[in-house]
Amino acid sequence: MIIFSILGCLAAIGIFCWLLFTLAVFALPFLLGLTAVSWAYGTGAGWIGAIVVGLIAAGAIFAIGQFLLIVARPLWLKLLVAFAFVAPAVVAGYAATYGIVKHVLPSQTWQLIFSGAGAIAVGIVTFVRLATLPEPSGRGPVGL
Repeated sequence: MIIFSILGCLAAIGIFCWLLFTLAVFALPFLLGLTAVSWAYGTGAGWIGAIVVGLIAAGAIFAIGQFLLIVARPLWLKLLVAFAFVAPAVVAGYAATYGIVKHVLPSQTWQLIFSGAGAIAVGIVTFVRLATLPEPSGRGPVGL
């Protein structure tokens, strides 16, 4: 029975890591969408109205980011847009990795080292995913 629980825990960690890497590109739209939900609810929009406002805000941010990556010519502008999407993903990667390793490693130093490595890995994966987002016309990757 203990073996099944250990395998189940490993499978859950694997699924959550896969989910983190898959959804890291959407950290900025999610954060701004959540902020829009909080603002809309605070102004009296109600739950449904706040959720609609948040979804529209998150979709708009992601669409604007993709549009800028496709249309922008200067490399510095593309890197700036990519950094805006990578920075929240790095923070989320650090927090997720720290949440996992604090239960496994007793040393605070090693927890921080592994959390930093997880943050760097999530940042690199997010940057690579942003650099290879397909164009809407289907002609191939955007390329930074």
